[in-house]
Amino acid sequence: MANDAQWDDADHPAGYLITFRTYGTWLHGDSRGSIDRYHNKYKGPRVETNPVMQGQHAAKLKSAPITLDARQRPIVEAAIREVCRQRGWKLLAINVRTNHVHVVVFIGKSAPERALPDFKSYATRALRDAGLWLYGHSPWVDGGSKRYLWRGSSVAAACDYVINGQGDDLPESF
Repeated sequence: MANDAQWDDADHPAGYLITFRTYGTWLHGDSRGSIDRYHNKYKGPRVETNPVMQGQHAAKLKSAPITLDARQRPIVEAAIREVCRQRGWKLLAINVRTNHVHVVVFIGKSAPERALPDFKSYATRALRDAGLWLYGHSPWVDGGSKRYLWRGSSVAAACDYVINGQGDDLPESF
């Protein structure tokens, strides 16, 4: 008889780890690897290092790569908290870095395909309202990562990663 503890019959994930990057900070061909529509399978290969490809993508950028400074990061965090409050979602962990944002959230029956654009659009609007985003284009790359977390242990590990696994704390002022 199978161990019932290994099976999870939940209709909805226990949470999601949602990650999105700032514009232009991790291009296809980068030595860190990347995911594109041809390399988008669970544990599959990434786009290989290719300086020519990276240069081609860099030449197409609408602006310099975007990094979030000490004024912008708390505004982005507050905007994501506001999305969660308005939608009735439970924010479990958040970490806004200079070139990416991690969010662990429980959104019930909502799809992460809704949460990701909501987080990005609220954050963009908040940055514009504060006069800290003046470009016509988004400060975020298209898409982002939406990892389904089916078990409480996965949620706990994701929260630990988001809170403690991102390196040193960032400065709160200039």
